[in-house]
Amino acid sequence: MIDPLSDIIALLRPHVVLTKGISGAGRWGVRYGAFGHPSFAIVVEGTCRLAVDSQKELILNAGDFVLLPTTPGFTMSGFEPVTPEFVDPHVAAISTGEVRHGRQDGPPSVRILGGYFIFGGADSALLVSLLPGQVHVRDAARLSVLVKLLLEEAAQERPGRALVLTRFVEILLVEALRFTQTTDAPVGLLRGLADTRLAQAFRQIHADPARSWTMVQLAKEAGLSRSAFFDRFMRKVGVPPMEYLLVWRMALAKDLLCRQKIDIAEVAERVGYGSASTFSTAFSRHVGQPPGRYARSSA
Repeated sequence: MIDPLSDIIALLRPHVVLTKGISGAGRWGVRYGAFGHPSFAIVVEGTCRLAVDSQKELILNAGDFVLLPTTPGFTMSGFEPVTPEFVDPHVAAISTGEVRHGRQDGPPSVRILGGYFIFGGADSALLVSLLPGQVHVRDAARLSVLVKLLLEEAAQERPGRALVLTRFVEILLVEALRFTQTTDAPVGLLRGLADTRLAQAFRQIHADPARSWTMVQLAKEAGLSRSAFFDRFMRKVGVPPMEYLLVWRMALAKDLLCRQKIDIAEVAERVGYGSASTFSTAFSRHVGQPPGRYARSSA
């Protein structure tokens, strides 16, 4: 069966860049600037506060997992009043070894394992915009095992390391996003996938993106009237159905142009356009430049 979430993660092409340990003790607090790349962390022991910009503040306890698909600015601290120390995330990203905040000696009040990675897909920004800004999973035993395996693999230079790390991150993303794929998830892709009727329309789009889908056809796949389908899709996903179809087609087109070096006429056919000229017009309107120029600049 077609799995839209797996399709999207495969197209995002995540790969690990850095993993490290973080701990805090005594009176401590740090304020990280916006980073832009996805990051993750799991609390190994202790507890702390996490306040991500535009998101609900969290109290993190041992076993909690957090994923930030775009890592905006955030503040992390203990529970004593403190003026947070500013940290440039781009400078912190190149440091190695465990980072200790606050009191440097004695046992930590919290210990965290985490890291960040990069999406290698050509259209990651559009796809990531459909994901929640913050994923928080409590008592994430399976995710804890994955993070520890990932860090263990990252610390060693063994044959096949890059492939193993990439697969671990893909599994980590799927596992984390599964927990958010609920009917009360934030408006976006995961909330739409949790709706059994909308999920059927998603599967059809992903199974056959080249088909000349209409709103009526997609509504029929979902077992809804045209108006009910449109309203339900907008309310749960946050974009109109045909806009999601366009986003997915353009993401596929960018991938085909960049990675597989397929000519424009074949790309047009694969993503549902009757001619190369019609596809070029749509692509230029959506991306801001013709497909040929986009392919050359990406190369």
